Amino acid sequence: MKDRIIEIMSEVFELPVSDFPSDIKQENIENWDSLRHLNLIVELEDAFDKSFEPEEISEMTSMDKIIEMIGK
Repeated sequence: MKDRIIEIMSEVFELPVSDFPSDIKQENIENWDSLRHLNLIVELEDAFDKSFEPEEISEMTSMDKIIEMIGK
């Protein structure tokens, strides 16, 4: 699952997979802004056949939180 999430992030943030830090979170990705965050959520919902609540979306600012929300 983590590899698929990184692939999606790579597309949304227009960064090569090799450029992602080991600890992926919003503060570590320069172009992770509000618009790209929403694009990321849409792509994750589509890829994992999920629908996230607004509270969940606002918390999904790190790899750990994204995995946690997808796992719910």
